[in-house]
Amino acid sequence: QVRLVESGGESVQSGGSLRLSCASSGYTYGYTYTSSSCMGWFRQAPGKEREGVAGIDSDGSTTYADSVKGRFTISKDNAKNTVYLQMNSLKPEDTAMYYCVADPFTECFSLLRRYYSGRVAWGQGTQVTVSE
Repeated sequence: QVRLVESGGESVQSGGSLRLSCASSGYTYGYTYTSSSCMGWFRQAPGKEREGVAGIDSDGSTTYADSVKGRFTISKDNAKNTVYLQMNSLKPEDTAMYYCVADPFTECFSLLRRYYSGRVAWGQGTQVTVSE
């Protein structure tokens, strides 16, 4: 059973930085999720829809939402089965629950637009709060 566990969320002031981590474990159909087609991050603020933030494909290519380009960086360490989201120049509008996601059958371009396969896996989320 695939398991994704996020960490690193906390409260920071505007302009600050955080690094989120997502540790993965488990296998399905011969895949490890860190070598899957896409691993990424979504976020959901109260009263808003869940939105794709950043994703990294199996070939290392990255995709970002326009709202975070130039401020957030996604990376992964296959040896540690971990994906990271470095968030700089944080703004109050970045406040949300951040969820790690992995999908072995969908590229990030589609996944971040909420086109999932039936094998998509989600973490439980980690809260990021940015104050003025």
